[in-house]
Amino acid sequence: MVIDAHQHFWYYDPDRDTWIDDSMQAIRRDYLPGELKEIYRKNGFDGSVAVQAPPTSEETRFLLDLSSRESFIKAVVGWIDFDDPAFQEILEEYSQEEKLAGFRHILQIEEPEYMLRDEFLQGIGALKRFDFTYDILIYPRHLNAAIELSRLFPEQTFVVDHLAKPPITSGELSPWRERIRLLAEAENVFCKVSGMVTEADWNHWKPEDFTPYLDTVFEAFGTRRLMFGSDWPVCLLAGSFEQVTGLVKTYLKNFTETEKRAVFGENAAQFYRIE
Repeated sequence: MVIDAHQHFWYYDPDRDTWIDDSMQAIRRDYLPGELKEIYRKNGFDGSVAVQAPPTSEETRFLLDLSSRESFIKAVVGWIDFDDPAFQEILEEYSQEEKLAGFRHILQIEEPEYMLRDEFLQGIGALKRFDFTYDILIYPRHLNAAIELSRLFPEQTFVVDHLAKPPITSGELSPWRERIRLLAEAENVFCKVSGMVTEADWNHWKPEDFTPYLDTVFEAFGTRRLMFGSDWPVCLLAGSFEQVTGLVKTYLKNFTETEKRAVFGENAAQFYRIE
């Protein structure tokens, strides 16, 4: 299967979706499965991993409902409140959901220390019992905390979203490069090749802008721990689905077919237990 390891759906709500600010007019509307299904048909994709946007339990249920009606949604990354005294019982209930593969919190809006709070650590510690994954959505300033987190839970599978959002617009590599390499030393950590165009200059990026960042993650994680994600529809702020896909396909042109299949589906299927 060719799998898009990272995309979103929503009914746009201006009161709830305040993160979609005035600079993001292009995505201030509903984005639902019918539209993405047609994009996949044209581009040879078999399915996707739908990832939470708002940090609510309702969002998790919304994505699970969509996945129950759309077979191309192969897995769901939902949200759970680790501060809820009943979160263990909630996890137990969620474990009955076939397509619920894992969880994510918008860690990029939190201070790095948030990942090392007792409540957060207890929550992460409970996931392995049910084989749930965890998506780490962070900026480079959070990487030291992510490194510590990954070492505290060597049996838990983590995936870093969007290469940890390096400063592609400015072209800076350090200290992101050194820290992402350290994080990659933990074999339980994967990385999504996603979200790059929105970290670049939305209107003037060039394919070569991404090469140093791609070189870094491919050297650090190898082709068995990287997975392509479109970040649709957020990617539309800076590029089409075809452009985003093309960037990674072009980068991989000299890789083997086995390596290409791994990045464009097999790794995601393994990580999220997609059959």
